[in-house]
Parts: sequence; C-alpha cells; structure tokens
Amino acid sequence: LRPHFRLKDESMGRSRYTITEIDKPHFLTCTIVEWLPLFTRPALVDIVLNTWRYQQANQGLQLYGYVVLENHLHYLAQSQDLAKSVAGFKSYTARNIIDYLQLAHAESTLQRLRFAKRAHKVDRVYQVWQEGVHAEIVYSESVMQQKLDYLHQNPVKRGYVDFGEQWRYSSARDYLGESGLIEVQRWC
Repeated sequence: LRPHFRLKDESMGRSRYTITEIDKPHFLTCTIVEWLPLFTRPALVDIVLNTWRYQQANQGLQLYGYVVLENHLHYLAQSQDLAKSVAGFKSYTARNIIDYLQLAHAESTLQRLRFAKRAHKVDRVYQVWQEGVHAEIVYSESVMQQKLDYLHQNPVKRGYVDFGEQWRYSSARDYLGESGLIEVQRWC
C-alpha cells in the first residue's frame, strides 16, 4: 500500500501534508497567520465563498462541505489538481483580503500581516495564510461522515452556536436540506 499523504520536512516551516491521491476527496485546513480573527468581517468571508464559487464553476472544484471560523477554515473538496486549486485559492483570497484591508485602512491588521510574513517570502509585503495546507485523504464513507460532523460541529464545540446549522458560514444547513450560502455537492 502506498501512503495516502506524503510528509514534508517540517524544518521548511510548511505543512507536513501533501495531496497525493487526486481521485479522492480531502479534508483541508487553512489557517490565518498568527491566528488573526480576519473572518469576523463578513466581507472577508465573502471573498472566500466567492473564490470557491469561481473554482466550482470554472475549475471543476467539488465542494462537499465547509466551515469558516474567525481565524481558519476547513473544507472537504476534490478536483483534478487539488494542490493547484488550494494554491490558487490561497493566493487569490490573500490578494483580495489585503486589498480589502488596505481600502478599509485597517493599518493595525496590515501591520500584523506584514510582521507575520516569512523572511523567505521576498515577493510580497504581507502574508495572510500560514504556509502549506493540512490535507487529509477521505478514503471511505465513514471518514467522510466523520469529517462532515467535525466541521459542522466546530462552531458548536467553540460555544458560538447551539446547533451546527445555526452557524452562517457552514454547509451544515445544506445537509439538512436547507439552502446555505454556497452550493455544495452533498455526499450523502
């Protein structure tokens, strides 16, 4: 059996997980640098949702579930080149988040994003996302259900809502037959 994911050298400061089996969905986690609570601003969550919408319509992204919290997000997705999709997602959202913060004159937040930038990132002034992505392969129905439950219950465990479907930035409603903010391909 070959491994479902490959470990990278942690000394590089990047995620230890890489996507190796493109024919399977993955549970992905992306985190804002310094765990800054950027997604308390609805306009920044809209950037995330609109990017996924674009990727669904134009790049073949299959989005099975998601949750966006104040400083990180989880999603279950699959595409022909998921690593490229994730890289494009992070790059595009970062650029648009920075543009929004500059227009909003959010100087203290921009200063923190400037300070958090890794030294080897000489091609930019700011860094929005932590390097790499935590990707876990979803290799069975039971793992998919476990991951969906995890991301839908994440706001409940944090005490933000009593029920997962109450969290606006989640696909929990979709799995109850209601409309969420973005279309998802329901797994079950």
